[in-house]
Amino acid sequence: MATNKTLAELKQEAAASEARNTLFSFFDEGGFNELSPYAGESVVTGYGQVDGSALVYAFMQDISVKSGAVCKAAAQKIVRLYQSAVKNGAPVVAIYDSKGGDASEGAELLKAYGDIACASAALSGVAPQIAIVTGVCGGMSAVLAAMADFVIMTEKAELFLTPPFVSSDNTEGAGTAKSAALSGVSCITVKDSDEAIKKAKELIAILPQNNMGVGGNDRFAMPSEAFDASLKGEAAVRTIADGDSLTELFADFGKASYVALGSINWKTTGFVATNKTGDKLTSEDAAKIARFVGICDAFSIPVVTVVDSEGFEAGGAAELAGSVRNAAKLVQVYASATTPKISIITGNALGGIFTAFCGANSDMTIALEQAVIAPLAPKAAAVFLYSDRCETKEELDKAALDYAAGEASAFNAMNKGLIDILAAPEEVWTAVNSAMDALSDKRIIAPSRKHINFVY
Repeated sequence: MATNKTLAELKQEAAASEARNTLFSFFDEGGFNELSPYAGESVVTGYGQVDGSALVYAFMQDISVKSGAVCKAAAQKIVRLYQSAVKNGAPVVAIYDSKGGDASEGAELLKAYGDIACASAALSGVAPQIAIVTGVCGGMSAVLAAMADFVIMTEKAELFLTPPFVSSDNTEGAGTAKSAALSGVSCITVKDSDEAIKKAKELIAILPQNNMGVGGNDRFAMPSEAFDASLKGEAAVRTIADGDSLTELFADFGKASYVALGSINWKTTGFVATNKTGDKLTSEDAAKIARFVGICDAFSIPVVTVVDSEGFEAGGAAELAGSVRNAAKLVQVYASATTPKISIITGNALGGIFTAFCGANSDMTIALEQAVIAPLAPKAAAVFLYSDRCETKEELDKAALDYAAGEASAFNAMNKGLIDILAAPEEVWTAVNSAMDALSDKRIIAPSRKHINFVY
């Protein structure tokens, strides 16, 4: 900072900052309070109100000052911001747009990045963190952004650990917003920074303030569509969630499944559907759902899962892609989650799918009358169990139908205590709401330990 400038001149320069104008647009009018404006000027930090009441801390790299380079002073400002957020149980929104770190500071810069990482980790699970990438976000900044609960990127933004143009393989498209979405790093891609700010405000409005709060608002109406067993993915979830409350996350990662934040009766709820497409769940789907449910559990957001899948993708290629590891991660996250969990079986809950999402991994399992619940698909079961007594294809087909109507039926599952409620389609919304009310005061006393040793 030049010492020969007057305070009035410094204020005039600050007012012209694009970074500050962006933060002004994020906070309510007149609600942004800047912190340490004349120290570490390559980053703007502050706090204020968003959506009329929520206290939020935010920082943005200022590309007009040293290309937004991270320096020790800027890092210290960010660390103090995180520390204040931890003390007050408030979310942090980080907006990244920088050419990198200030290399002139040498090895000390590495510690500065480490200090930010420790501060971010201290807030993790205490209050939501949202990262918005509007420009270049490389190296350790990319790592810091990915540590947030939610990453929003504009279409022209870049996010990479190593610059794609110096990578040995020079992979086409690496570092782009599209590649970040395909790899599951970014959960929302938008056109520009204005839309990114809007999405962040929508998330802030529906998320709990912290892990001791309850999220939601009264702006949504009851669902306008009736539940139908033939509906899949978002269409099925829309019949349960409050109208216009859904925000899909990770849409381009794990494309067989659907995850979204929304609300039921104005209370924030996480939604999972295993049938966005008719495909089996891939390694990416398992990782995506596990990540989402883990976030929901951290902030005690109830999870409603629409279950309809024939199983996990099989084969050597799938296993090389991590299918076993990520399936284990998925099962472990559901099993350890203490937030209310409600499952609705609308079609197939075969093999590991039932184990992962229903039964012991669900506080309340609801099934439609046409649900199929079994270790194997009926046709496979017929071959495995009855091929020695079936001489023709027709006999095998009939054996499969008998298996589906008998052993694999929802009525049989009900008799064996595998499901809690057997419902007609028109009863699903009422059943889910009743379960939400019953589980609203759920309490779990877990064994004393440092943390779950999650599969990664």
